[in-house]
Amino acid sequence: MLTLLTFPRIYPWCFVSRVSLLICPLGVPSVLPDVDECAEATDDCHIDAICQNTPKSYKCICKPGYKGEGKQCEDIDECENDFYNGGCVHECINIPGNYRCTCYDGFMLAHDGHNCLDVDECLDNNGGCQQICVNTMGSYECQCKEGFFLSDNQHTCIHRSIEGMNCMNKDHGCAHICRETPKGGVACECRPGFELAKNQKDCKLTCNYGNGGCQHTCDDTDTGPVCGCHQKYALHSDGRTCIETCAVNNGGCDRTCKDTATGVRCSCPVGFTLQPDGKTCKDIDECLVNNGGCDHFCRNTVGSFECSCQKGYKLLTDERTCQDIDECSFERTCDHTCINYPGSFECLCHKGYTLYGLTHCGDIDECSISNGSCDFGCLNTMGSYECVCPPGKKLHWNKKDCVGKCGIVTPRKLSILYLKISSRFCFISIPIVAFFNFTSTDSLAPPIKQKARFKIKDAKCHLRPRSKEKTKDSGKQAVSGGQFPCTDNCQVTFVNLKCDSSKKKRRGRKSPSKEVSHITAEFEVEMKSEEVSDTCNIDCVRKRMEQKLQTAIKTLRKSINKQQFYIQFSGTEYEVAQKPAKATEGHEACSTGQVLQDGKCVTCSTGTFYSGEHNQCVPCSPGTYQDTEGQLTCEPCPSNDGQGVAGARNVSECGGQCSPGHYSSDGFKPCTVCPLGTYQPEPGRTLCFPCGGGLVTKYEGAVSFQDCETKVHCSPGHYYNSTTHRCIRCPVGTYQPEFGQNYCITCPGNTSTDFDGSTNVTHCKNQHCGGELGDYTGYIESPNYPGDYPANVECIWNINPPPKRRILIVVPEIFLPIEDECGDVLVMRKSASPTSITTYETCQTYERPIAFTSRSRKLWIQFKSNEGNSGKGFQVPYVTYDEDYQQLIEDIVRDGRLYASENHQEILKDKKLIKALFDVLAHPQNYFKYTAQESKEMFPRSFIKLLRSKVSRFLRPYK
Repeated sequence: MLTLLTFPRIYPWCFVSRVSLLICPLGVPSVLPDVDECAEATDDCHIDAICQNTPKSYKCICKPGYKGEGKQCEDIDECENDFYNGGCVHECINIPGNYRCTCYDGFMLAHDGHNCLDVDECLDNNGGCQQICVNTMGSYECQCKEGFFLSDNQHTCIHRSIEGMNCMNKDHGCAHICRETPKGGVACECRPGFELAKNQKDCKLTCNYGNGGCQHTCDDTDTGPVCGCHQKYALHSDGRTCIETCAVNNGGCDRTCKDTATGVRCSCPVGFTLQPDGKTCKDIDECLVNNGGCDHFCRNTVGSFECSCQKGYKLLTDERTCQDIDECSFERTCDHTCINYPGSFECLCHKGYTLYGLTHCGDIDECSISNGSCDFGCLNTMGSYECVCPPGKKLHWNKKDCVGKCGIVTPRKLSILYLKISSRFCFISIPIVAFFNFTSTDSLAPPIKQKARFKIKDAKCHLRPRSKEKTKDSGKQAVSGGQFPCTDNCQVTFVNLKCDSSKKKRRGRKSPSKEVSHITAEFEVEMKSEEVSDTCNIDCVRKRMEQKLQTAIKTLRKSINKQQFYIQFSGTEYEVAQKPAKATEGHEACSTGQVLQDGKCVTCSTGTFYSGEHNQCVPCSPGTYQDTEGQLTCEPCPSNDGQGVAGARNVSECGGQCSPGHYSSDGFKPCTVCPLGTYQPEPGRTLCFPCGGGLVTKYEGAVSFQDCETKVHCSPGHYYNSTTHRCIRCPVGTYQPEFGQNYCITCPGNTSTDFDGSTNVTHCKNQHCGGELGDYTGYIESPNYPGDYPANVECIWNINPPPKRRILIVVPEIFLPIEDECGDVLVMRKSASPTSITTYETCQTYERPIAFTSRSRKLWIQFKSNEGNSGKGFQVPYVTYDEDYQQLIEDIVRDGRLYASENHQEILKDKKLIKALFDVLAHPQNYFKYTAQESKEMFPRSFIKLLRSKVSRFLRPYK
C-alpha cells in the first residue's frame, strides 16, 4: 500500500510518497525541491562522521582517523601495531581520531613528529654539575677535576683525603657511590638505572638509565645494553645512534638521496643548488646572469629556463638565438607585394588596388570617388578606370574632360609608331603620330574603321628585335618599314594590333598540339578635305579610302602568309609572330623595351624609352613623357611649347598646366580661376566642378568640395547631399574616412561592410568562406583573415580525405571575442547533425596551440558569427595521414610535452615548420628529402627527442 503525505507549503495539490515520488495532477510540476538534510540536522550520521548532501538524499563519511560505514564510526588505534608503533620511535599514544608520539626522558621529539633526538642537558646550566658535565645519548653525567671525586648526589665534587681507607680516600674504588661500613670498610653502590658489577665496585649501565645510551630501542643483555633502531632507520657505526636512510621519506632530501656510513647524503640535479641545511634544493635562476644567454626574453623555470623571442622573430635550434621571421617567404602572405621588416612585414598593392584585411588587395572603384573626377561618365576596370564621353565629344588629353572636335589633338603627319605591349596576350597598340597641334582637322566625316584577322599556324606570339642577318636576308621581300600603300594618299590615325596564341589539338594523332596565333588588326582612316572635288564628292572619297585601306590589309595578309610580317620602329625591326623553326639561334636578345645589364634583362623605366639605334634606354626629351615601362618611344606632351623636364614620367611633368583651382580651354596656361560655387582639385583641367544645391565656396579658386559652404558639416562615415542639404550615412558596402565630403567610397574588390556609416577601409571585409576540401593538406580560414571576420556570417567546410586516411588538425591560435557570450562559434564534427560525434568546439580566444586527430573519418566544420563583436578569427591547417599511423599520431598530440615548452608552441605556430611536418605526414617518403642536418636546423633538440622517442616506441613496442 502506498502511503501519501500532503505537501501544502510547496504544491497544495500534490502528494509526496514515502518512496520520494511527487504525485501531482496534470499540469502541475512534479519536481520535489531538494532538502539539505545536513544543513537542517535531520541526518542520522555518527558524531564522528561528516554529512554530505546529495540530490534527494545524503551520505555519511567517517572522519579521518575513524572507520565505519558513516552511521557507526569507531576510532582507529594507530599504535596497535607494535612493530610499526604508528611510526613512533619511542612511545605511541592513541587519541580519538589520531595519535601522537612521545619520547623518553633525555630525548625530544623531532620535527617530523615521530623520531626522537638526544637532549644535550649540559647546555642548560651545565646540567647542574659543579665542575664537569659530559652529555651522553639520552642522559648526561657529572665529573670532577683532579683531586676531587663525585659526591653521592652525583653533581657536586668533594676534595679527596689521603688518610685511612674510607669514602673520603681517593682510592676507595667505587665507581658511583661509596658507603662506609660499620666495621670501618667501604661498600659501593650504583646510581638508579645501573647495576653493581661482580667486582662490587664498578657499575654496569642498563636500559633503565637514559635508554641505555640508545637513541631508539634498548635491550638488556649479559654484556650490557644493545641498541636497535625503528623500522627503516639504520644503526650508526657508534652502535647507539640511529641514522636516517633513503628509504624513509627519501632521507629528508628534496631530490637525490644516497646512503653512506654516516647517514644520508643529499644532492641536487642540474639547475638546482643544495642549501646549507644539506637537504633542500633551491632552483637556480639562470636568467639573472647574462639573461641566460637569450637574445630577447629569458623565463626561469623550475630547474631550467626558456628563451623566447619578440613577436615577428623565431627561436633557432640552439634555443638561444632569435631570428627574424621572413613572413614574405610564406605562401599567401600578401596578395600582391610583400616587404619584410625586422620583426614585421608590410603588404603593398599594385596601382589601382587598395589594402583590406591587412594582407589582401582589392580593386579601387575610382568611379565612386567623385565620379573619378570625370567630366561625363566613369567606367571602373580592374586596377584602373576610364572616363567616357557622350556622342559628339572626345576625351581630352587629360583622359578626364570631354571636348568637342574643335581643339581635338590630332596627328598631321605619319612618321612614328608607338607601341604598348602586354606580356600575357601580346597586345600592340600603335597610334601613328608625329606631332600635335591645337587646330581643328579637316576631317569631313567620322573615320573609316576596318578590322581584319590573320591566322598563323605553328607560331607563337613573339615580339623581339630581329637579328641583323634576318633583316638583310629579308631585303626587298619585306613590307618596307611597316608602311601601308595608302599612307601617301590617306590619313591613318589609329592602328591596333592584338596577337593571341593558343594550342590546337590534332585529331586522330598522338603528336603534341600545335601552336596557333591570330593577329587582329584594327584601323581608323580619316578623309582629307582636299580629296573632295566636283568629280568626287564625300561618298566617293570615302569609297576610295575604303578601297585603299582594303588594299593595305591584303598586303598585310600576303606578308603574314609568307611569314614576313614584322614592323620597323625607331630603327629596329620587330617580329610579331615567330615560328619555332626560326628560333634556333639559342639565347636571343632581351625582349622589347629591355636592355642587357650585368647579364640580366632590365626593362626601361618610366621617363625613358628603348632606342633600337643605340640599344639602350634613353630619357624622354623635354616636351615628351612616358608613364609606362618598356616602351619604344615617348609620347609628346599636349602642349607644343616645349616646356617640361627631360625624363618626364607623366603628363603632369610636361609643365605649363593649370594648377588646382584653375582651368582653361585646353588645360594649359593662360588659366582662369574657378569662380565662386565651383572647385577643381586637379591640375590641367578644362572645367571646374559645381558645389551643387546653390552652395557657394568660401573663396575663388577652391580646390575641393570641402571649400563649399555647406549647411551642415558631415563627419566621417557620412556624405553631404547637395539636394536635401543633409548628411547621409554611407550605405553598406561603402565608407568615408574624411570630414565634409560629398561621396562615399565603394569597398574594394568583393568586400562589404557589416553596417552603414563605416569610416575606414578596414571595415570592408571579404565574406567568402567554406567549401569542399579533400586533398592531403589544406587550410580552414575565417573570412577576411587575418583581418577581422564579418558579422552574421556562416561558413561550412567539408573535409573528405582519400580512402584509408585520417585527419590531423593543428589550431595554432584562434581569436574569438569572449564578450559575445559564445555568439561566434567554431565547431568540427562528423556531420551537420548536432548529435553526431564532435571533435572540437570553441567560442573563445586561445593563443596556445593545440593539435588533435579527428574522431571521425570525415569532418563537417562550421563557423558562425553574430552581429556583435568581431575578431581576427583563425587559420587552421590540416593534413590527412595513413590510418596505419593512427596510434603514433595520437600518442604525439596527446603528450603534454608537445605544448609544455614555449619553443614547442612556437613550432606549432611556424607555418614553414608545420608545412614540413605535414609534408612528411601526408607523404612519408618525403622524409628522405630532409637531411639530418636540415632537421637539426629546423627543430630544437627537445622536439626531435620527443618525436624520436614516440617513433621508436611505435616501431619497437616490445623492445
